[in-house]
Amino acid sequence: MSRIETIKGYLNELHLDAFYITHIPNIRYLSGFSGSSAYIIITKDKNYFFTDFRYQAQSAEQVKGFEIEVNFSPAVKIKETILNAKLVNIGFESSHLTIHQLDQLKESLPGVNLVSVPERIEKLTMIKSPGEIAKIKAACEITDRVFTKLLEIIKPGMKESDVSAEISYWHKKYGAEKDSFDPIVASGWRGALPHGMASQKVIETGEMVTLDFGCIYEGFCSDMTRTIAVGKPKSDEMVKIYDVVLQSQLLAVKAAKAGAVTRELDTISRDYINANGYEGKFGHGLGHGLGIEVHEMPSVSQRMNLPIPENVVFTIEPGIYVEGLGGVRIEDDVVTKAGGCDVLNCSPKELIII
Repeated sequence: MSRIETIKGYLNELHLDAFYITHIPNIRYLSGFSGSSAYIIITKDKNYFFTDFRYQAQSAEQVKGFEIEVNFSPAVKIKETILNAKLVNIGFESSHLTIHQLDQLKESLPGVNLVSVPERIEKLTMIKSPGEIAKIKAACEITDRVFTKLLEIIKPGMKESDVSAEISYWHKKYGAEKDSFDPIVASGWRGALPHGMASQKVIETGEMVTLDFGCIYEGFCSDMTRTIAVGKPKSDEMVKIYDVVLQSQLLAVKAAKAGAVTRELDTISRDYINANGYEGKFGHGLGHGLGIEVHEMPSVSQRMNLPIPENVVFTIEPGIYVEGLGGVRIEDDVVTKAGGCDVLNCSPKELIII
């Protein structure tokens, strides 16, 4: 069954006349369109694609199986289409539409019943096709190459922001479209900040540096974290923390497979960290889905209790963060298979001292 046919199946299941889709990553998933502004309406009989003049040529090339409407104000054409087609019950992506946007829709379409349909498309995007997995793997290979390059570049005296700039440069140099998110470069005490964006801090000899970065290749993301030491680590505890994080990460990778439950995977890693004296220092989930977006379903954490299907790509990224001392995180991207998982990164995970 095609993706569009699956959406049409939702219309029957939910007694809808149409599904109104506004989230750009989901629009790319359904139509192949890689631009930044578009809307889709899928009915039982027709598929409509709306964009503006900037994307007239691009949509004609990329979007197949839709009636393409190019208008200076797509909202006007969307309203006209809904009224002309006499669409009454319309599902919308309630996970992505703001209250203000919903109020505007209701005001524009007073005779239409707008029905909340959360995360239906996300449950489709969660399971990757072989072609999508290949693109994520290619993105991971680029990120691996950048990590290798960073081992040559990072030196005491460099600013974190300089390292971040090198990441972005080498991602593009090696064939990526761009970074999949702003690189995280956190050295020394700043390693205790799980999302410590690169600062003007100078990297010093003996510090650990957490590097969390990824790229986009043909629309699909990578996301990898490695923590390295610049010179012999000044803190014996940081070396111990590194080993605890590494072992907890390897345990979760070993347990990851089709059918594994998100919460249970998180617990495997978290219990190991807690048992080794760092309870309360792993303050985020074990991982998240990865694809067109850098954060997708599933949430591999205590918040979600979902058996993971086959061919789902997600991250495994435990960490320990000690305020005033530093932190360690190690992250791989994996894809579930029957009986196990494939790790898409190949960068080494033992402690590297440069």
